[in-house]
Amino acid sequence: MRKNKAMIFWFCLPALLCLLIMFVYPVLRTVLMSFFKVESVTAGLSDWEFYGIGNYSKIFGSESFLTSMRNVMLIWIVGGVITLALSLLMAVIITSGIRGKNFFRAAIYMPNIISAVALATMWIQYIFNYDFGLLNEVVKLFGGDKVKWLGTDMKFWAMTAAFIFGSVGYYMLIYISGIEAIPQDFYEAATLDGANKFQQFTRMTLPLMKGVLKTSITFWSINTTTFFLWTKMFSPIDTEGSTIVPVVYLYDIVFGGKGVTTRDAGAGAAVGVVLTLIIVVVYAVTNRLFKNSDLEY
Repeated sequence: MRKNKAMIFWFCLPALLCLLIMFVYPVLRTVLMSFFKVESVTAGLSDWEFYGIGNYSKIFGSESFLTSMRNVMLIWIVGGVITLALSLLMAVIITSGIRGKNFFRAAIYMPNIISAVALATMWIQYIFNYDFGLLNEVVKLFGGDKVKWLGTDMKFWAMTAAFIFGSVGYYMLIYISGIEAIPQDFYEAATLDGANKFQQFTRMTLPLMKGVLKTSITFWSINTTTFFLWTKMFSPIDTEGSTIVPVVYLYDIVFGGKGVTTRDAGAGAAVGVVLTLIIVVVYAVTNRLFKNSDLEY
């Protein structure tokens, strides 16, 4: 018995060490760094100067950080409602027994297979382009004037629309797995009782998918707070107020960016801690709202 325990320990040790070194240690170091004045991420502990909540006061006093928080909140709320609603609609349609459902499922999920860089480039060059973009061709077809989709006023919503397009398929598959886990006997019994499709969806499908909805909201929150690549693709030269998000603000103050004269790893760590706390709060709230979500047979 002791030999078996020792063998289990030695087999688990490499994974445990990797977990401690690659995940636990960076998290603890980041939280600790957020309370110190640190210029470089690689600075030794001897170069750290205790700063208390100074880093948090600094970022919340920064107009750029507040703008980035407003942007990410808009993406989370507006983009989340549209993405999750469209994903659920697609999942319901595909699982309703339509012909060619495998084709439609693959076609809708296709943007998730394509590189995000390639997908963003496609939207920038072929959809939003002012001279020959698809959207402006449609506008011209109806007699309208060309629109600067990538102008300062429209760039944020153009970026959000492209991000939504690339996200729908991922959440659709999550919803499909949840819907297919519901026994068909439930729907047959509901049909015999006289419930129509809409009543079945609102009174049976949605209540039985609380766990899936909770998972989707949590994943969407994580994807939103780590929103980085799309901003860099839509503002490749300098960080702009119309596209800045907290992760980009973090990158600029830690590694240097537009208007940043002194690098501040401590403030960057504070941004990371704030984003983590936001995700924890969202998870706790959704976990509270979607209680008793397990499907009982």
